[in-house]
Amino acid sequence: MTVLIVEDDDRLMDALRAFLRKAGYDTVSAADGAQALEALSSDTEVVLLDLGLPDADGIELCRRIRERSGVPIIIATARSHVQERIRGLRAGADDFLVKPYNVLEMVARIEAVTRRARALVAEPTPEQVIDVSGVRIDLSGRQVLVAGTAVDLTRTEFDIIAALARYPGVVVPRERIIREVWQTDWHAFSRSLEVHVGSIRRKIGRGDLIETVRGVGYRFAGR
Repeated sequence: MTVLIVEDDDRLMDALRAFLRKAGYDTVSAADGAQALEALSSDTEVVLLDLGLPDADGIELCRRIRERSGVPIIIATARSHVQERIRGLRAGADDFLVKPYNVLEMVARIEAVTRRARALVAEPTPEQVIDVSGVRIDLSGRQVLVAGTAVDLTRTEFDIIAALARYPGVVVPRERIIREVWQTDWHAFSRSLEVHVGSIRRKIGRGDLIETVRGVGYRFAGR
């Protein structure tokens, strides 16, 4: 597996490369935005992206990478404010790490996002197209349409709405969504789940479609 590390701190870059190689990963390095876009290729399987780059806004770079590729993106930055996390996730990031972070946590998150990216799509069945109150969810085609217009969801956002739409009217616990979407029982993804759900509601324009059941999880509107 090849990890593209976008980091302008030479010492941290060297440490990350050494650790990831020891863990069995191939690495490609980029110290700024221009190098990152040049290094991005079909061999890149995950991007570890720092936001504090000398030549580019990290959020904008995330957006540009997402325009070119569906590769999983993990933002790693010292910016801990929740608004930065929201901006990053809305720009197309799949996950977020706040520096300083544990390298074992980093590897666990890389494993989680790559497992999802590599998952095979099941063969279409009639139940893989779900229509709810003017919202059409094509599970096999991985597309959501509102009034016939496609909604631009990230990979993670689609996985979340799909996990809920399969059980309309049923409360789906947070733990089950995290396990299905991130393929882990790690509760560190709970905040990411909240941010993604908020983004889905905003993009679809239907705040009532996904109901928060406080202390339990989420419920997708019934048919």
